Amino acid sequence: MKNIILLGAPGSGKGTQSEHLIQEYGFHHLSTGDIIRKNIHDNTEYGQLCKKYSEEGKLVPDDIMIAMVEDHLKNLQGSIIWDGFPRTINQAQKLDQLLAKLGRKINHTLYFEIDESKLIARITGRRICPKCGKTYHLTALPPKQEGLCDLDGSALIQRADDSVDKITVRLAAYHKDTAPLVDYYLHQQNLTVIDADMTGHAVWDQIVAVLK
Repeated sequence: MKNIILLGAPGSGKGTQSEHLIQEYGFHHLSTGDIIRKNIHDNTEYGQLCKKYSEEGKLVPDDIMIAMVEDHLKNLQGSIIWDGFPRTINQAQKLDQLLAKLGRKINHTLYFEIDESKLIARITGRRICPKCGKTYHLTALPPKQEGLCDLDGSALIQRADDSVDKITVRLAAYHKDTAPLVDYYLHQQNLTVIDADMTGHAVWDQIVAVLK
């Protein structure tokens, strides 16, 4: 059983490679957002607290988040992709403690490094079909007919958080909170830099080389 962390700025390609890891190696994708939503839906004690924090516009405290993750891991066997968590050094330290308690550890941390100007162009060029969810890109993966989904003909849209202004805010938050994790896992000697400027196939080949 492996635990792999995917680190990288929004739009660096982590989601695409997560899908490949799930399909090719049977990894479980652990999403803290999904865990929060499930606890709220099931009206657990943690879910009630999460709902309260959400209504107050506050982030779920790390201790509560880790407790929910621990509960989730009790029913999860096999290798796990940690994508979007941990986001801070404090969360990373708490995750290390939790995994040690369960007799596990972080085996690999893959850092998706990409030129920021390319990253912004990649994100602002994304378009999605509001009906089926298929994703396109204005230059890299355009639809057959401009502005329309290949599958159902719906008019493509740009997500609100894919605008330049929103991306700038997200990148600032990433650099402040998450980028320090690169040094944290580098010091733990389990970090590999993935050149995310390359094509999807080339990025995947780098990941496979690490896992072997």
